[in-house]
Amino acid sequence: MEATESYFELEVIPGLAEFAQAELQSATRNRATLLPSEREDRVRFRFFGPPSNLLTLRQTVAVHRVRRFAIPRPKALLGHQNFELLINLIGEAQSLHQPGSFSTFRVSAAGSTSSVYTRIKSEIEVRTGLRSTEEAGDLHLAVRRLPSPAADERDAGWEVVVRLSPRPLSTRPWRVCDMPGALNGTVASVMMGLTQPSIDDQVINLACGSGTLLIERFALGPIRRAVGCDIDPAALTCAQENLKANRLIDEVNLIRCDAGRVPLPEKWGTAVCVDLPFGMLVSSHEKNASLYPRILMEAARLLAPNGKAVVVTQEIRLLERVVADQEGSWSTLRTIPIKLPANTRDGYIRPRIYLLNRK
Repeated sequence: MEATESYFELEVIPGLAEFAQAELQSATRNRATLLPSEREDRVRFRFFGPPSNLLTLRQTVAVHRVRRFAIPRPKALLGHQNFELLINLIGEAQSLHQPGSFSTFRVSAAGSTSSVYTRIKSEIEVRTGLRSTEEAGDLHLAVRRLPSPAADERDAGWEVVVRLSPRPLSTRPWRVCDMPGALNGTVASVMMGLTQPSIDDQVINLACGSGTLLIERFALGPIRRAVGCDIDPAALTCAQENLKANRLIDEVNLIRCDAGRVPLPEKWGTAVCVDLPFGMLVSSHEKNASLYPRILMEAARLLAPNGKAVVVTQEIRLLERVVADQEGSWSTLRTIPIKLPANTRDGYIRPRIYLLNRK
């Protein structure tokens, strides 16, 4: 794909935009120019360079290419010149992957079932050989009105946004085994980055589940030693499968044990990470009220002074009360509220990430 300056958009988890921006600038060697965005789940930017560089991002949900069209309404996309630009946009995304990576596409737009969009989808099928679907297609294409005129394109009224990968970047290829409520890979990457990774780290993942936090930590760099513990044998089997898929099975010691009683010596670790249960799919508030103090006490025992613990939970008041009760062990370095899609009334859950320092 030719390296030309283009408009792009990062799809991010609300609350984690700063981390996506920092990773973007690192991956592009500060050649990305950030632009204003009116949405908390989007980071807009211009970039001069190969878009393939953007597909390595781990703290972003997805990367989209943006093309502006100076048209009064979407029907004008069917005009010869505009439609060729649209087909080229799709071809750009396809060129970043092996042939056959895309077989379906989905158009997301207001009125996407109208006769105009039905014709647009039909023409795309003819030109690309991709099949239109109302499900989550391999190629995702959105058509939307520009919220406000751009300073350098005052007549541009609409834009087409195409995802550059056949699945979101947050859908990790290593995840061969999934568990209900498994932690989002993007969130896990941010959490492990907060621990200031070092090659000398000794990392403990309490209640490790399917191994997401450990695998995302290895993606940030090598670790001296890593331990994952869970009381559920099915979870350990799942973690083992995912570690194998990522060629890390020999790098992690998986232990079946209670997260409040880990067979490791005091001050063994430099970092502890845990996705705490918060009563949606597993556990309950009543059980958590006794579980959280035990887990944090054990984390304090396992960590060397100034070691870091990073946890995520939606039991905000409970976690903060436990940290306050154990004030002799912990100081809170950061609290990061986030929003994650869920089957709730407003479509989100609102957990928080906590970075704690072992006093």
